[in-house]
Amino acid sequence: MPSIRVNRKAVARLASGHPWVYSSDLLDAKGAEPGSTVSVVDPSGRSLGVAHFSASSLISLRMLDRGRPTVDAAFFRKRIEAAAAIRARRVRESDAYRLVHAEADQLPGLIIDRYADCFVLQALTQGMSAAQPWIVEALVDLYAPRAIVARNDAAVREKENLPRTIEVVHGSLDAPIEIAMNGMKWRADPLHGQKTGVFLDQRENYLAVRNYAHGRALDCFTCTGGFALHLASVCESVEAVDSSEEALKTAEWNRAANGIANVTFREADLFQLLSAFSSSRRSYDTVVLDPPALAKSRSSLEAAARAYRDLNARALRLLPAGGILISCSCSHHMNEAALLSVIAEASLETNRTLRVLERRTQALDHPVMLTIPETSYLKCLIFEVQ
Repeated sequence: MPSIRVNRKAVARLASGHPWVYSSDLLDAKGAEPGSTVSVVDPSGRSLGVAHFSASSLISLRMLDRGRPTVDAAFFRKRIEAAAAIRARRVRESDAYRLVHAEADQLPGLIIDRYADCFVLQALTQGMSAAQPWIVEALVDLYAPRAIVARNDAAVREKENLPRTIEVVHGSLDAPIEIAMNGMKWRADPLHGQKTGVFLDQRENYLAVRNYAHGRALDCFTCTGGFALHLASVCESVEAVDSSEEALKTAEWNRAANGIANVTFREADLFQLLSAFSSSRRSYDTVVLDPPALAKSRSSLEAAARAYRDLNARALRLLPAGGILISCSCSHHMNEAALLSVIAEASLETNRTLRVLERRTQALDHPVMLTIPETSYLKCLIFEVQ
């Protein structure tokens, strides 16, 4: 196993519980091949553990273990089994969930989502891309799945000098999958759908908003109907809007499969539609905002803050006293404090007083690790208009 020496700054970061070492903190990386497993040592040669090495990314090392285990098929099987045990304790009434959440499951750069008897993996780093055959082997041995899809089309792979591809690496899959989530039927499309097929991270938030939603509801950026179809049981009617024709086709299938009659879907640009609704003095009792990530990097944070503020202001103009606003952000760079700040600005702009009812995050199968802030990304804030 090649050995890489790192500086004191990297030693301190690792001691703080964070698993990354940046390229600027490497003292000696001779002999390390892209994607290889390496031994990490401090300036004096003391072992710090083993890591995957990337020759292209600014994040050169992602720690796999603070000891010196053999990193092979058995290693990945053991880590996947440990992740599965956590999900067995946390997931209810769903056969679709995140099985492996990268750093949060000590498998940095690896995502595995389960959809009934199929699995979708994303190998986002050179190390995990090299280990993909072992990961597939472990999943086959543990679950004997109908299919495994390698959804390696994420843009972050370009930083690792890896191609963006989608392929079935085990079994066969030529149609969307029917899954159960929160006791309802849903359609997931691992080959063509958003992310790995369905947004799984809002699963628990879908249920939580039922405690507050009422009356006429508007679900913005509905995608495949997650919030809308859960709101149907507590609201008189739900109007759900998205700009993707394909996502709305799946949403309509989901609606029909669950026999829901009080939800209607429409295709539109939400920024324009919310302005038009405000101008025409349209009113709703519940509004959901669940936009795609608007802050994809630190450099885009200022523009994203303006977009979040404008969206929330337009939504608030549609809500009377007693109305409920559910405002979400999946942008890691827009933390909860920043999101609360821009929503506060929107409330002042629209002369609305907001009471915070709940501050929620991603579902428990997407664990948040205390010393790894990058594992936290989803915010779901629930407000009542006073």
